[in-house]
Amino acid sequence: MAEEYDLIVLGAGTGGYVAAIRAAQAGLKTAVVEKSKVGGTCLHKGCIPSKALLRSAEVFAQIKNCESYGITAADPELHFDKVQERKNKIVNKLYQGVRQLMKKGKIDIFEGHGRILGPSIFSPTPGTISVEMSDGTENEMLVPKNVIIATGSRPAHLPGLEPDGKQIMTSDDALDIESLPSSIIIIGGGVIGIEWASMFSDFGVQVTVLEYAERILPSEDAAVSSAMKEQLEKRGVTVVCSADVKPERTKKQNKVTIFAAHNNEEAVFEAEKVLVSVGRKANIKDIGLDNTDIETVENQISVNEFFQTKESHIYAVGDVIGGMQLAHAASREGIIAVEHLLNQKPSPLDYSMVPRCIYSRPEAASIGITEKQAREQGFEFKTGTFSFQAIGKALVAGDEDGFVKLIADKNNDDLLGVHMIGPHVTELISETALAKLVDAASFEIAETIHPHPSLSEIFGEAALAVDGKAIHS
Repeated sequence: MAEEYDLIVLGAGTGGYVAAIRAAQAGLKTAVVEKSKVGGTCLHKGCIPSKALLRSAEVFAQIKNCESYGITAADPELHFDKVQERKNKIVNKLYQGVRQLMKKGKIDIFEGHGRILGPSIFSPTPGTISVEMSDGTENEMLVPKNVIIATGSRPAHLPGLEPDGKQIMTSDDALDIESLPSSIIIIGGGVIGIEWASMFSDFGVQVTVLEYAERILPSEDAAVSSAMKEQLEKRGVTVVCSADVKPERTKKQNKVTIFAAHNNEEAVFEAEKVLVSVGRKANIKDIGLDNTDIETVENQISVNEFFQTKESHIYAVGDVIGGMQLAHAASREGIIAVEHLLNQKPSPLDYSMVPRCIYSRPEAASIGITEKQAREQGFEFKTGTFSFQAIGKALVAGDEDGFVKLIADKNNDDLLGVHMIGPHVTELISETALAKLVDAASFEIAETIHPHPSLSEIFGEAALAVDGKAIHS
């Protein structure tokens, strides 16, 4: 007999398992269907393992630069197998933690590939889930009152430059390399590409970044993009923008040769390996959408402001709906979906409140709109920028490159956007996320007392700079 549930979540990544926990907290009988491991891409193929590698790379670079702190050390040696071992331990510890959360919430886990079936003897509406179990046992049939699709995404490919996992890699492949290449070409200068460029560079790999757009990090404020390019190039990274890669001309022998149109000429690049980082593609194939009235646009599931599909009892969250494709955004989407199906009348998610982080060296973080977007949207605005070079704690840390830029509405002083590059800004951005939530004006940030010495002082100074009143500039 088919098992009945109040909610079944397809996909146990960050959006999916958070939604399941919230549902279980509300007393719903809940199950998740996951063909790999609970935790999803973020835990196993994205956020956590890549940041573990980035941290090792950062420590290695810092040790090589220890003389600037008055410390002399023998030539540091990199044991990449130990780096990978540390990464795997972190991932496994968090994986066991998520499984424990599932157990605590009495959430059933079905390990296999789930598909939505059409109306059947079990249910008059689409939604019955058939699970093809990973262990080869008989398929499970699950009957839910509600469904949340949270099947995530996978790295996108360039036609003609399909990854082989060895010479041509995706970010998934790169996470598990056993040894570092001497050189690498990274195709794509977005967030993922820049993080990998920073990491490989700190590990001593010769890095070339090829970006199709006019600048790297094209979705970020132009000032941040420019500063990031400058800092990477100082470290020896070659950054080539407006590079139109011709994947069909790629040659593979002992090295990979990439051809690209650049400045109306053909440019040739060679490296031991290539990392293709050109975005991600939603996992919506073969999950039974054709058995429903769910609509898709450009390989993404269409939803309303509460993440409800055309089938009112089926919701979708996370990378499958496009949007920001951030783990913390997916978590909030999952919570809103559950609260909506519980008739708790949640507020729609305001994506201008969601911080964006880049964990390279230097780090970058932002929230709200860029200066260009403010101009395009017709705002009368004012800006304030303050450098970390005037912040004592940044100098103490030996990491003073970067700045904070605030964009405020000239008419009411509302905070429109914050853009940061420099030390630990992925932690510092949370202050501005709270400021946006409580609708704090820039002058209120300026009046907030920040401890001295601390990196957070830069917010007070940048907020003062909005009105030309910065103290230390």
